[in-house]
Amino acid sequence: MGEGRGMTRREIVASGAAALGMANISTGAAVKAADPLDSHDALGLAELVRKRQVSPTELLDRAIARAEALNPRFNFIAQRHYAYGRAAIAKGLPQGPFTGAPWLLKDLNTYIAGLPTENGSRFFKGYRPDVTSELVNRIERAGFVVFGKTTVPELGLTGTTENKLTGDTRNPWNPAHTTGGSSGGAAAAVAAGVLPAAHATDGGGSIRIPASCCGLFGLKPSRGRVPMGPPRTEGWAGLSVHHAVSRSVRDSAAILDATQGPELGSRYAAPTPGESFLSQVTKAPQRLRVALMLKSATGSPIDPECVEAARAAARLCESLGHHVEEAAPPIDAAALGGASFVLIASSVAADMLDRAKATGVAIGPDVLEQITRDFVAYGQKTTGMDFARANNTLQTAALAVARFMANYDVILSPTLGAPPLAIGRINLSPDTDFMHWGERAATFSPFTQLANMTGQPAMSVPLSMSSTGLPIGVMFMGRYGDEATLFRLAGQLEKAAPWKDRRPIL
Repeated sequence: MGEGRGMTRREIVASGAAALGMANISTGAAVKAADPLDSHDALGLAELVRKRQVSPTELLDRAIARAEALNPRFNFIAQRHYAYGRAAIAKGLPQGPFTGAPWLLKDLNTYIAGLPTENGSRFFKGYRPDVTSELVNRIERAGFVVFGKTTVPELGLTGTTENKLTGDTRNPWNPAHTTGGSSGGAAAAVAAGVLPAAHATDGGGSIRIPASCCGLFGLKPSRGRVPMGPPRTEGWAGLSVHHAVSRSVRDSAAILDATQGPELGSRYAAPTPGESFLSQVTKAPQRLRVALMLKSATGSPIDPECVEAARAAARLCESLGHHVEEAAPPIDAAALGGASFVLIASSVAADMLDRAKATGVAIGPDVLEQITRDFVAYGQKTTGMDFARANNTLQTAALAVARFMANYDVILSPTLGAPPLAIGRINLSPDTDFMHWGERAATFSPFTQLANMTGQPAMSVPLSMSSTGLPIGVMFMGRYGDEATLFRLAGQLEKAAPWKDRRPIL
């Protein structure tokens, strides 16, 4: 699939297994405990490279071997760019905080010129852009070695990672369950131990949902913090952002340090931080005022285990000296949901009609899935005034939440309305009704979208597990531009309730 077909799959696995000294890797056998991919985060891997205890080539071979061994079980690889990664090492890697650490991009609107990006869609099969994303340039300047792209639902539209191009992506904690979406492939790869962190994007929860489902740390940055282009510097009218899922908090912070800041043509940018985000992780936060939000704004039911996970996180925060009280911002969930549908659907419709014009291929069930076609149909009915009014609705909500947060430093809630659902529970049935799908998706993820609608940073922290052994994340939302407070709190929580050794048995 994609670039890197110079070797057969069997040859790739065999060469990686030889490099690792592993037996039976094609069956997904366990890697020796001493493997640095098991014992180090991305910053730690780069430190090993600097000390010459391991080479970038060795790390890449190990990551490729794991990807090939585990992908048949979990299906997280959309594009293989193995030769591209090896060529980058041969050319000489830049000296940065992550030099030599392996990296996977998300296969959604994130480009390397000449290499395929297919957006989880048959409509984009074989598409090769002629531009490289600014984010990719920054990731590579930080020293990461890109070796592939991860699976997504079609156009990143759903909270599970299932599509008709690459199939279902499965959760390493239990393959019968979803990884979440739309960054489900990234989360599966990290949870499975292929690499310690990977690129992810978030337009309605797509970093935090899979982080919660897969037991990872996932921070959605403030709107305008991380570059989106070229060619566009804004996604879904400002709802969408880029960042990562990771095992450690410090990796997330250092990745944001390496990628944040305005790009050419930016319409806006998040406030420039006074200090590095990485420096915040080891700083104890001041006594925080925490609003505990346990009820969905839509009134949809929340699984008791998710409620208890948030309550447990609140008790942990109190034990750390923070003040917690139940409170929630005043928001009109129906108005916000309707507005976001207008913004997303009109954007999707424009893109798909442009794609149809460029390719001469008509929109239909042979190239687009039912949910996507419904978005296109809905978007075609919207007007410019609808778009302007939807944007105004979100701005009004942003102001209301900002006023609420004058009295609170963070809002604590469950990340999701339920533990990871079984594959197929939300989407992809050919006859799924659009509005029914929307209701089910909103019930699964009723908390995450508010941060996208208001532009604020939010993080899912892997503090709990369900009674059936599936991860449950809790979410903290901060003030716009204040990722620093979230990283200080996350570092404190990671130290108080470590999760690094909590991993699925593969």
